[in-house]
Amino acid sequence: MKVCTDACVLGALAAVEDADRILDIGAGTGLLALMAAQRNPAARIEAVELDEAAAAQAAANFGASPWAGRLTLHAGALAALAATAPRPFDHILCNPPFFRNALRSPDARRTQARHAAPDTLSFAELARFAADLLTNAGRLTVLLPPPEMREFEQEAARAGLFPLTRLVLHHRATSKPLRHITAFGRAGGPVTETAHSLYASDSDAYSAWFRERLGPFYLAL
Repeated sequence: MKVCTDACVLGALAAVEDADRILDIGAGTGLLALMAAQRNPAARIEAVELDEAAAAQAAANFGASPWAGRLTLHAGALAALAATAPRPFDHILCNPPFFRNALRSPDARRTQARHAAPDTLSFAELARFAADLLTNAGRLTVLLPPPEMREFEQEAARAGLFPLTRLVLHHRATSKPLRHITAFGRAGGPVTETAHSLYASDSDAYSAWFRERLGPFYLAL
C-alpha cells in the first residue's frame, strides 16, 4: 500500500502547520510524513514502521526528499519507540489497518497494511500509545471507515482522547460515507463536522474540493 487516495486526503488536511514535533504511526513508505514535511517547513517529523520492506522504502524516500534533515524513521514496533521515552509529540498521524473478516490479499505485506490482525497494533493500544506520546495540547488524527471509527472513538475515550473535528469523506456527494478523518485531543466538547467528496457527482473527475486540497501534492489533477 504505497499510496492510497484517502491517505493523501489525511496528509493534506491534518492540522500540522503549527506542530514542532510530528509522529507518523505505521508510516508505510512514508507518505504522511513526507506530506507533513512539505506542509510544515520547520517541524521535526518521526515515523515508525513495522514492516521491513516498507521501512526500507520509507527511509529511501526520506533520503531522496528535500526534507531529509527533518525526517527520522524508526524501523520496528511502536512499543519499541515508546520504550525510549521520546519527547512528546504535538501531532500524531495514523492510517491504521482496519479491514476485518474480509478477503485477504495473497501478498502478506499488503494484508498487514490493510487488515487488522492479532499481531498488529489494536485500536486500544494505538489510543493508549497516542495518549502517552502526545503533549497536553497535542492532537491525534486518524483515518478509518465509519464503523471502525466509532469503535476507535470508544477506545480513545478510555485513553482520555476525545473527538474535536471530523471530516466525512464520500466517493461522491450522493454516496454513503467512505472514511472518517477525525482529530482527537484531551479536551472534550462539540465536534466540528464537515463532509466532502473525492469525485464530481456527474463524472469520474476529481471534485473541485479535492483538486484544491491535493493540488500542492499531485503532479497532475
